[in-house]
Amino acid sequence: MGSSEKITMVPGVGPKLGTEFARLGISTLHDMILFAPRGYDDRREERTLRMTSQEDATISCRITVLSHSEFPSRRGRTLKVTAIDEDGTRLQLLCFNRPFLKSQLTIGSSWYIVATVERYKGMYSAASFELKKTREEAGIGRILPVYPLSGELTEKMMRRASSFALTMLSPLPDELPSQLYDRLGLMHHDRAYRAIHYPESLEEASEAKRTLSFTELLLLEIKALRDKSPRQRARSLPSRREKALISSLPFSLTPDQESCLQQIREDLDSPAPMSRLLQGDVGSGKTLVAWLSALHVIDSGGQVAFMAPTELLARQHAEGAAELLAPQGVRIAFLTGSVRGEGRRLLLRSLKEGTTDLVIGTHALFSEDVEFHALRYAIIDEQHRFGVQQREALRGKGMDPDVLSMSATPIPRTLALTLFADLDVSTIHTMPSGRIPITTYLVKEDSREKMFSAISVEFRRGHQAYFVYPRIGDDGESDLRDVTTMYDNLKAVFPGVPSALIHSRLDEDEKMRILRDFRSGRISYLVATSVVEVGIDIPNATCMVIEHADRFGLAALHQLRGRVGRSTLPSYCFLVYGRSLSEDAKARLRVMRDTNDGFRIAEKDLEIRGPGEIAGDRQSGFLRLRFASITESPELVELARTEAEAIITEDRGLLKAENAVLRKSLQD
Repeated sequence: MGSSEKITMVPGVGPKLGTEFARLGISTLHDMILFAPRGYDDRREERTLRMTSQEDATISCRITVLSHSEFPSRRGRTLKVTAIDEDGTRLQLLCFNRPFLKSQLTIGSSWYIVATVERYKGMYSAASFELKKTREEAGIGRILPVYPLSGELTEKMMRRASSFALTMLSPLPDELPSQLYDRLGLMHHDRAYRAIHYPESLEEASEAKRTLSFTELLLLEIKALRDKSPRQRARSLPSRREKALISSLPFSLTPDQESCLQQIREDLDSPAPMSRLLQGDVGSGKTLVAWLSALHVIDSGGQVAFMAPTELLARQHAEGAAELLAPQGVRIAFLTGSVRGEGRRLLLRSLKEGTTDLVIGTHALFSEDVEFHALRYAIIDEQHRFGVQQREALRGKGMDPDVLSMSATPIPRTLALTLFADLDVSTIHTMPSGRIPITTYLVKEDSREKMFSAISVEFRRGHQAYFVYPRIGDDGESDLRDVTTMYDNLKAVFPGVPSALIHSRLDEDEKMRILRDFRSGRISYLVATSVVEVGIDIPNATCMVIEHADRFGLAALHQLRGRVGRSTLPSYCFLVYGRSLSEDAKARLRVMRDTNDGFRIAEKDLEIRGPGEIAGDRQSGFLRLRFASITESPELVELARTEAEAIITEDRGLLKAENAVLRKSLQD
């Protein structure tokens, strides 16, 4: 029987229940086998009432019915059945909304029961229970799978479906080369699928999950590695303008910056198009690496497009590029949706004719009317904020240009190995010399005065600060502080200290004017929403206050904190939180207090939020793992990557006889 047989083949599963199964992603018998239990009900041991404890109040044993009675309840009178187990201990079954049980549970009849019981004044009782006539029907002596449910589906239906699927599809074929099973201590797949659903022991279930998780990860890694273009590397040298810019800098590149730049150069000089992710902590110098690599392409006659997610960030990058690259003779243009009329027409003509070397902008760069003369390199900042289709649209503007994606949100290695397996990853770990770790304080709502006093000291020293709030205005429906109200309040707290209000509803020119005033020192503090999260570099800013910090995710908190500590000045971050905190919020704030390491923060974020949320649109269809968990089994991710690289190095096309099974598994 083929694996495409419909789930409605299962006895008792008609079209209506078939729809319920489909909601769980189960349309075929093969889907049912791939649907992992969320846990197990261990009924191997027959447990009487005397064997229960506070830690484990479950029973699974034979009982005999002694009597019937009724007691008053909210819905009238409710049936109560008194029974006795084989140890002679009495049990009361409270049959809410089940009066029909009186005719089934006849006095003197024996049943096998599975239930969780409560004990009150020496009497055991159970309101939720499962009764069967035989030990086998009750599953006593076995471990039963516990599945996620949907709608009208019950565990009984799910178990019947999985058992039927395993029987009908038996024997299940192996999915890996034979030599891997013994070498890596894996189960053969027919046994693994049976053991994941109906294990003989919990240890066997764990072993089965390891096999199926590894298989899933290995196939994912192989597919990603096969999708990557093979690359021939040659030692690349910096171009003329690269050398000139590096020599003009008042500091030296860090070893990580030099290493990442060399990796990117070699990709740019390779005949295969580059797909590389450049990641690094906040303030590690990724943008400088990007500008230097852009010079490498411009010196060879190509055009470069640099895309940022917001106009504010794009404008700041344009100002930075003008300061660094214009003195090297680079012709720079700025393009966003707000550039219109004659200015836009002239800019588009310069791009098409090749008289612009570097264009910096937002998603407007992939508008239909944008044409390039020779787009060879696309740099995408904060890549996770763009959809896959948007990034591909920009790539389509050139003849398969090289693409560098940048992320200031460090990605845990285990996630990068799976999520970005199709990309080469360059990482800047080291920070520029002289940077002092930011001191982070957790501040209760009623401890603001002490915090304000500390910030006043910084103002007297001539330093600057940010105050970040989650909302723009007070709509009367929330107790959250907002920037509009707090802007007025902070003027009273810091009288005579120049300030400004910035948020997403201001037009872009106004935002840029405020930031220029802040950078020049004419403004001492900004009252802002998270619009200041990325791309703002004010070395004199030493204080970051984040109100309602418990409402922000770890990545956002780390990005916001990264707006300070961008010089050799001691800097401080104050995370102000409310009275009632969830466990996740407590965990996030403790992580922020205890470390400045973005990579460690990313690992904790992965633990707290899981890979799906962190991955964003890239995880769609890519991280819907049925068995594997990159948070629970990072060692399996590493092992799968190692094995996949060895297989692809020896047999990229999977043409060897022993790899035919992998080729089929990938097709399936």
